[in-house]
Amino acid sequence: MDKKYTEINSHFFDKWVDKGWKWGQPVSHEVFEKAKNNDWSMLLTPTKPVPKEWFCEIKNAEILGLASGGGQQMPIFTALGAKCTVLDYSEKQLLSEKEVAKRENYDIKIVRADMTKPLPFEDESFDLIFHPVSNCYIEEVVPVWKECYRILKKGGILLAGLDNGINYIFNDEETMIINKLPFNPLKNKKLYEDSIKNDWGIQFSHTIEEQIGGQLQAGFVLTNIYQDTNGIGRLHEFNVPSFYATRAIKK
Repeated sequence: MDKKYTEINSHFFDKWVDKGWKWGQPVSHEVFEKAKNNDWSMLLTPTKPVPKEWFCEIKNAEILGLASGGGQQMPIFTALGAKCTVLDYSEKQLLSEKEVAKRENYDIKIVRADMTKPLPFEDESFDLIFHPVSNCYIEEVVPVWKECYRILKKGGILLAGLDNGINYIFNDEETMIINKLPFNPLKNKKLYEDSIKNDWGIQFSHTIEEQIGGQLQAGFVLTNIYQDTNGIGRLHEFNVPSFYATRAIKK
């Protein structure tokens, strides 16, 4: 455990992208063109599109994709007229953003940074933060919510995809409960070794107190929420929710 776990995770993401990871496949030119004609949808969690009414007025909005590299959401926001910044710690995910921006001939601010550290933005910089499921790769989430609150403008919106932890208790086949919560490889040597060996990356379960309570603690007002499944696998077949998405605003 000598190397910082977030650095280790960034290399896992790079490797997964090379292997065709679903969340590392950039949108096609056709999808970009459709978005320009207001035909679009976006995911915070595996299967359910975010309701359109959750977004701010996108045209000319300052939008941050937080841990949102991969060329999936930022091109759509750009096609809709937003001014976009994307922050991610994976070089391959950010390379996808650069490639789509070059292909479609638009500008985007690309920032490689570790979201466990203070975010490299001024106070009240953004109208909307789009944060797909990704804080399962960091140990402490409350500091991230505080930073999100700081960099959002008054009335700004935080859209977040969150893991409820249930995936971490099951084996790969989702037939047996084999782990207890909280799931934290930094506090369990065998779990850490298994995480590296099995190509999981270093992941963490988080409680509702950390996820939603953390947003409230940071000062946000929760305005909406929905649940989602994995999209595949046994838990999905039984319609067991494993993710949820939240909409919160900075008053």
